[in-house]
Amino acid sequence: MCVYDGRMDALSGLMEGTRARGAFLLRSVMSSPWSIRVQDQAPLTIMIMTRGQGWLIPDSGAPLRFGTGDVAVARGPDPYTVADDPTTPPQVVIHPGERSATLDGQALCDVMDLGVRTWGNDPTGDCEFLVGTYQMRGEVSGRLLRALPPMLVLSADTWSCPLLPLLHEEINKDEPGQAVILDRLLDLVLLATLRAWFSRPEAEAPAWYRAYGDAVVGTALRLLHTTPAAPWTVAELATRVGVSRAALARRFTALVGEPPMAYLTSWRLALAADLLHDPDLTLGAVARQVGYGSPFALSAAFKRRYGVSPQEYRRRALSPDHPLGEAS
Repeated sequence: MCVYDGRMDALSGLMEGTRARGAFLLRSVMSSPWSIRVQDQAPLTIMIMTRGQGWLIPDSGAPLRFGTGDVAVARGPDPYTVADDPTTPPQVVIHPGERSATLDGQALCDVMDLGVRTWGNDPTGDCEFLVGTYQMRGEVSGRLLRALPPMLVLSADTWSCPLLPLLHEEINKDEPGQAVILDRLLDLVLLATLRAWFSRPEAEAPAWYRAYGDAVVGTALRLLHTTPAAPWTVAELATRVGVSRAALARRFTALVGEPPMAYLTSWRLALAADLLHDPDLTLGAVARQVGYGSPFALSAAFKRRYGVSPQEYRRRALSPDHPLGEAS
Protein backbone atom coordinates (compact mmCIF):
# COMPACT_ATOMS: atom_id res chain seq x y z
CA MET A 1 0.00 0.00 0.00
CA CYS A 2 1.03 3.66 -0.33
CA VAL A 3 2.07 4.10 3.29
CA TYR A 4 4.04 7.29 3.82
CA ASP A 5 7.17 7.49 5.93
CA GLY A 6 9.70 10.17 6.89
CA ARG A 7 11.77 9.60 3.78
CA MET A 8 8.95 10.98 1.64
CA ASP A 9 10.35 14.40 2.63
CA ALA A 10 13.49 13.64 0.66
CA LEU A 11 11.53 12.64 -2.40
CA SER A 12 9.15 15.56 -1.96
CA GLY A 13 12.02 18.02 -1.93
CA LEU A 14 13.56 16.57 -5.05
CA MET A 15 10.18 16.33 -6.75
CA GLU A 16 9.65 20.09 -6.44
CA GLY A 17 11.47 20.38 -9.75
CA THR A 18 9.83 17.27 -11.13
CA ARG A 19 6.12 18.05 -10.86
CA ALA A 20 3.94 17.17 -13.82
CA ARG A 21 2.71 20.70 -14.62
CA GLY A 22 0.80 19.70 -17.74
CA ALA A 23 2.62 16.42 -18.29
CA PHE A 24 1.52 14.37 -21.26
CA LEU A 25 -1.02 11.87 -19.92
CA LEU A 26 -2.88 9.37 -22.07
CA ARG A 27 -4.91 6.17 -21.90
CA SER A 28 -3.79 3.67 -24.54
CA VAL A 29 -6.13 0.89 -25.69
CA MET A 30 -4.68 -1.78 -27.95
CA SER A 31 -5.62 -5.08 -29.61
CA SER A 32 -2.93 -7.64 -30.41
CA PRO A 33 -0.69 -7.70 -32.24
CA TRP A 34 0.68 -4.29 -31.30
CA SER A 35 4.11 -2.77 -30.82
CA ILE A 36 5.07 0.86 -30.17
CA ARG A 37 8.57 2.19 -30.64
CA VAL A 38 9.15 5.07 -28.18
CA GLN A 39 11.86 7.53 -29.14
CA ASP A 40 10.40 10.72 -27.72
CA GLN A 41 13.53 11.37 -25.61
CA ALA A 42 11.36 12.01 -22.55
CA PRO A 43 13.43 12.01 -19.33
CA LEU A 44 10.86 9.94 -17.42
CA THR A 45 7.75 7.96 -18.36
CA ILE A 46 5.45 6.05 -16.03
CA MET A 47 3.11 3.35 -17.36
CA ILE A 48 0.26 1.71 -15.45
CA MET A 49 -1.27 -1.47 -16.88
CA THR A 50 -5.00 -1.39 -16.11
CA ARG A 51 -6.03 -4.35 -18.28
CA GLY A 52 -4.13 -7.10 -20.07
CA GLN A 53 -0.37 -7.33 -20.29
CA GLY A 54 2.57 -6.00 -22.24
CA TRP A 55 6.33 -5.95 -22.42
CA LEU A 56 8.93 -3.22 -21.97
CA ILE A 57 11.73 -3.95 -24.41
CA PRO A 58 15.00 -2.02 -24.11
CA ASP A 59 17.38 -1.82 -27.04
CA SER A 60 19.86 -3.72 -24.91
CA GLY A 61 18.98 -5.97 -22.02
CA ALA A 62 16.19 -8.37 -21.18
CA PRO A 63 12.50 -7.49 -21.80
CA LEU A 64 10.37 -6.78 -18.74
CA ARG A 65 6.80 -8.06 -18.55
CA PHE A 66 4.14 -5.93 -16.91
CA GLY A 67 0.58 -7.11 -16.35
CA THR A 68 -2.66 -5.83 -14.87
CA GLY A 69 -1.99 -3.62 -11.86
CA ASP A 70 1.74 -3.40 -12.51
CA VAL A 71 3.54 -0.06 -12.76
CA ALA A 72 6.54 0.50 -15.03
CA VAL A 73 8.97 3.40 -15.19
CA ALA A 74 11.28 4.14 -18.14
CA ARG A 75 14.12 6.64 -17.79
CA GLY A 76 15.06 8.43 -21.00
CA PRO A 77 16.33 9.61 -23.30
CA ASP A 78 17.24 6.21 -24.76
CA PRO A 79 14.56 4.66 -27.01
CA TYR A 80 12.65 1.50 -26.14
CA THR A 81 9.65 -0.52 -27.31
CA VAL A 82 6.32 -1.35 -25.64
CA ALA A 83 4.53 -4.33 -27.16
CA ASP A 84 2.15 -7.21 -26.60
CA ASP A 85 5.05 -9.60 -27.21
CA PRO A 86 8.82 -9.12 -27.55
CA THR A 87 8.67 -10.66 -31.04
CA THR A 88 6.04 -8.27 -32.45
CA PRO A 89 7.69 -5.80 -34.83
CA PRO A 90 7.01 -2.08 -34.19
CA GLN A 91 4.03 -0.60 -36.05
CA VAL A 92 4.03 2.87 -34.46
CA VAL A 93 6.82 5.29 -33.57
CA ILE A 94 6.42 7.97 -30.88
CA HIS A 95 8.57 11.00 -31.67
CA PRO A 96 9.41 14.07 -29.53
CA GLY A 97 6.41 16.29 -28.95
CA GLU A 98 4.12 13.25 -28.53
CA ARG A 99 3.93 12.88 -32.32
CA SER A 100 2.96 9.38 -33.45
CA ALA A 101 3.67 8.04 -36.93
CA THR A 102 4.09 4.85 -38.93
CA LEU A 103 7.57 3.51 -39.54
CA ASP A 104 7.67 5.35 -42.85
CA GLY A 105 6.60 8.66 -41.28
CA GLN A 106 2.84 8.85 -41.90
CA ALA A 107 1.06 10.73 -39.08
CA LEU A 108 -1.15 8.62 -36.82
CA CYS A 109 -2.30 11.04 -34.12
CA ASP A 110 -5.71 11.61 -35.71
CA VAL A 111 -6.09 8.06 -36.98
CA MET A 112 -5.57 6.55 -33.51
CA ASP A 113 -7.50 9.20 -31.55
CA LEU A 114 -10.19 7.39 -29.54
CA GLY A 115 -11.64 10.29 -27.55
CA VAL A 116 -10.79 12.21 -24.39
CA ARG A 117 -7.12 11.47 -23.56
CA THR A 118 -7.50 8.08 -25.22
CA TRP A 119 -5.43 6.65 -28.06
CA GLY A 120 -4.96 3.26 -29.64
CA ASN A 121 -5.80 0.82 -32.43
CA ASP A 122 -9.08 -0.51 -30.99
CA PRO A 123 -11.50 1.15 -28.52
CA THR A 124 -12.44 -2.30 -27.19
CA GLY A 125 -8.90 -3.67 -27.15
CA ASP A 126 -7.83 -6.34 -24.70
CA CYS A 127 -4.93 -4.25 -23.39
CA GLU A 128 -5.24 -0.88 -21.67
CA PHE A 129 -2.53 1.13 -19.98
CA LEU A 130 -2.06 4.70 -18.77
CA VAL A 131 1.03 6.62 -19.84
CA GLY A 132 2.39 9.71 -18.10
CA THR A 133 5.42 11.48 -19.58
CA TYR A 134 7.50 14.00 -17.65
CA GLN A 135 9.65 16.58 -19.41
CA MET A 136 11.78 17.48 -16.39
CA ARG A 137 15.27 18.65 -17.32
CA GLY A 138 16.75 20.20 -14.22
CA GLU A 139 19.62 19.62 -11.84
CA VAL A 140 17.39 18.84 -8.86
CA SER A 141 15.29 16.33 -10.76
CA GLY A 142 18.50 15.00 -12.34
CA ARG A 143 19.53 13.76 -8.91
CA LEU A 144 16.37 11.71 -8.86
CA LEU A 145 16.78 10.39 -12.40
CA ARG A 146 20.36 9.32 -11.90
CA ALA A 147 19.25 7.14 -8.97
CA LEU A 148 16.96 5.07 -11.20
CA PRO A 149 17.71 2.15 -13.53
CA PRO A 150 16.81 2.62 -17.23
CA MET A 151 13.66 0.56 -16.65
CA LEU A 152 11.84 -0.85 -13.65
CA VAL A 153 8.58 -2.70 -13.04
CA LEU A 154 6.68 -2.95 -9.76
CA SER A 155 4.46 -6.02 -9.80
CA ALA A 156 0.90 -5.80 -8.47
CA ASP A 157 1.43 -8.95 -6.38
CA THR A 158 4.19 -7.27 -4.38
CA TRP A 159 2.96 -3.66 -4.31
CA SER A 160 -0.35 -1.86 -4.64
CA CYS A 161 -1.52 1.74 -4.48
CA PRO A 162 -5.11 2.99 -4.01
CA LEU A 163 -4.30 6.02 -6.17
CA LEU A 164 -4.16 3.94 -9.34
CA PRO A 165 -7.94 3.35 -9.66
CA LEU A 166 -8.55 7.03 -8.95
CA LEU A 167 -6.15 8.11 -11.71
CA HIS A 168 -7.83 5.65 -14.06
CA GLU A 169 -11.23 7.09 -13.20
CA GLU A 170 -10.18 10.72 -13.58
CA ILE A 171 -8.32 10.39 -16.87
CA ASN A 172 -11.57 9.89 -18.77
CA LYS A 173 -13.21 13.02 -17.40
CA ASP A 174 -13.23 16.35 -19.20
CA GLU A 175 -14.24 18.85 -16.53
CA PRO A 176 -12.95 22.26 -15.37
CA GLY A 177 -9.61 21.92 -13.59
CA GLN A 178 -9.14 18.38 -14.82
CA ALA A 179 -5.56 18.93 -15.98
CA VAL A 180 -4.50 20.10 -12.51
CA ILE A 181 -6.17 17.12 -10.84
CA LEU A 182 -4.47 14.70 -13.22
CA ASP A 183 -1.08 16.35 -12.74
CA ARG A 184 -1.31 16.04 -8.97
CA LEU A 185 -2.52 12.43 -9.11
CA LEU A 186 0.27 11.54 -11.50
CA ASP A 187 2.82 13.15 -9.16
CA LEU A 188 1.49 11.18 -6.20
CA VAL A 189 1.54 7.91 -8.12
CA LEU A 190 5.11 8.57 -9.24
CA LEU A 191 6.20 9.43 -5.68
CA ALA A 192 4.57 6.28 -4.31
CA THR A 193 6.15 4.20 -7.06
CA LEU A 194 9.64 5.56 -6.45
CA ARG A 195 9.31 5.16 -2.70
CA ALA A 196 8.23 1.54 -3.15
CA TRP A 197 11.10 0.92 -5.56
CA PHE A 198 13.76 2.48 -3.33
CA SER A 199 12.59 0.34 -0.40
CA ARG A 200 13.74 -2.78 -2.25
CA PRO A 201 17.25 -4.13 -1.63
CA GLU A 202 17.94 -4.54 -5.35
CA ALA A 203 17.09 -0.89 -6.00
CA GLU A 204 20.37 0.38 -4.53
CA ALA A 205 18.68 3.50 -3.18
CA PRO A 206 20.85 6.62 -3.24
CA ALA A 207 22.72 7.54 -0.08
CA TRP A 208 20.61 10.65 0.59
CA TYR A 209 17.47 8.50 0.58
CA ARG A 210 18.85 5.85 2.90
CA ALA A 211 20.19 8.53 5.23
CA TYR A 212 16.71 9.97 5.73
CA GLY A 213 15.92 6.94 7.86
CA ASP A 214 18.58 7.97 10.38
CA ALA A 215 17.29 10.05 13.30
CA VAL A 216 20.28 12.41 13.30
CA VAL A 217 21.30 12.68 9.65
CA GLY A 218 17.71 12.54 8.41
CA THR A 219 16.85 15.58 10.52
CA ALA A 220 19.91 17.41 9.23
CA LEU A 221 19.05 16.61 5.61
CA ARG A 222 15.51 17.81 6.12
CA LEU A 223 16.77 21.13 7.45
CA LEU A 224 19.18 21.60 4.53
CA HIS A 225 16.58 20.65 1.94
CA THR A 226 13.82 22.87 3.27
CA THR A 227 15.89 25.93 4.27
CA PRO A 228 18.96 25.98 2.00
CA ALA A 229 19.32 29.79 2.25
CA ALA A 230 19.87 29.72 6.02
CA PRO A 231 23.43 30.59 7.15
CA TRP A 232 24.27 27.01 8.04
CA THR A 233 27.46 25.87 9.70
CA VAL A 234 28.22 22.39 10.94
CA ALA A 235 28.04 23.73 14.49
CA GLU A 236 24.60 25.27 13.96
CA LEU A 237 23.32 22.16 12.24
CA ALA A 238 24.65 19.97 15.06
CA THR A 239 22.93 22.15 17.65
CA ARG A 240 19.63 21.87 15.79
CA VAL A 241 19.80 18.06 15.66
CA GLY A 242 21.10 17.69 19.22
CA VAL A 243 24.54 16.16 18.76
CA SER A 244 28.14 17.37 18.83
CA ARG A 245 29.72 18.96 15.79
CA ALA A 246 32.19 16.08 15.43
CA ALA A 247 29.48 13.43 15.80
CA LEU A 248 27.31 15.03 13.12
CA ALA A 249 30.19 15.50 10.68
CA ARG A 250 31.32 11.89 11.15
CA ARG A 251 27.86 10.35 10.89
CA PHE A 252 26.70 12.56 8.00
CA THR A 253 29.80 11.79 5.94
CA ALA A 254 29.51 8.07 6.62
CA LEU A 255 25.86 7.86 5.56
CA VAL A 256 25.61 10.47 2.79
CA GLY A 257 29.10 10.08 1.35
CA GLU A 258 30.24 13.69 1.77
CA PRO A 259 30.49 16.24 4.62
CA PRO A 260 27.44 18.37 5.51
CA MET A 261 28.74 21.63 4.03
CA ALA A 262 29.86 19.94 0.80
CA TYR A 263 26.39 18.44 0.45
CA LEU A 264 24.79 21.82 1.16
CA THR A 265 26.93 23.50 -1.50
CA SER A 266 25.95 20.88 -4.07
CA TRP A 267 22.27 21.23 -3.15
CA ARG A 268 22.35 25.03 -3.31
CA LEU A 269 24.01 25.04 -6.72
CA ALA A 270 21.54 22.49 -8.09
CA LEU A 271 18.69 24.71 -6.92
CA ALA A 272 20.40 27.73 -8.46
CA ALA A 273 20.78 25.94 -11.79
CA ASP A 274 17.06 25.24 -11.88
CA LEU A 275 16.16 28.81 -10.86
CA LEU A 276 18.24 30.11 -13.77
CA HIS A 277 15.64 28.62 -16.12
CA ASP A 278 13.37 31.49 -15.03
CA PRO A 279 14.37 34.51 -17.15
CA ASP A 280 12.57 36.90 -14.80
CA LEU A 281 14.83 36.13 -11.83
CA THR A 282 17.93 38.29 -11.50
CA LEU A 283 21.19 36.66 -10.52
CA GLY A 284 20.95 38.51 -7.21
CA ALA A 285 17.51 37.01 -6.55
CA VAL A 286 18.79 33.53 -7.36
CA ALA A 287 21.76 34.03 -5.04
CA ARG A 288 19.54 35.12 -2.16
CA GLN A 289 17.15 32.21 -2.60
CA VAL A 290 19.92 29.62 -2.36
CA GLY A 291 21.99 31.19 0.41
CA TYR A 292 24.74 33.17 -1.31
CA GLY A 293 25.46 36.68 -0.09
CA SER A 294 26.08 38.17 -3.51
CA PRO A 295 25.84 37.38 -7.23
CA PHE A 296 29.64 37.33 -7.33
CA ALA A 297 29.84 34.63 -4.64
CA LEU A 298 27.25 32.53 -6.46
CA SER A 299 29.00 33.01 -9.81
CA ALA A 300 32.34 31.86 -8.45
CA ALA A 301 30.89 28.72 -6.84
CA PHE A 302 28.68 27.99 -9.84
CA LYS A 303 31.55 28.16 -12.32
CA ARG A 304 33.64 25.82 -10.19
CA ARG A 305 30.79 23.30 -10.19
CA TYR A 306 29.48 23.54 -13.76
CA GLY A 307 32.40 24.99 -15.68
CA VAL A 308 30.39 27.95 -16.99
CA SER A 309 29.06 31.17 -15.48
CA PRO A 310 25.43 31.38 -14.38
CA GLN A 311 24.75 33.76 -17.28
CA GLU A 312 26.14 31.32 -19.83
CA TYR A 313 24.26 28.44 -18.19
CA ARG A 314 21.03 30.43 -18.44
CA ARG A 315 21.69 31.34 -22.07
CA ARG A 316 22.16 27.70 -23.00
CA ALA A 317 19.19 26.56 -20.93
CA LEU A 318 16.82 29.05 -22.57
CA SER A 319 18.11 28.70 -26.13
CA PRO A 320 16.35 26.08 -28.30
CA ASP A 321 19.44 26.00 -30.51
CA HIS A 322 21.78 25.23 -27.65
CA PRO A 323 20.10 22.61 -25.43
CA LEU A 324 21.75 22.32 -22.07
CA GLY A 325 23.32 18.94 -21.51
CA GLU A 326 23.48 17.10 -18.24
CA ALA A 327 26.07 18.50 -15.89
CA SER A 328 28.63 16.23 -14.41
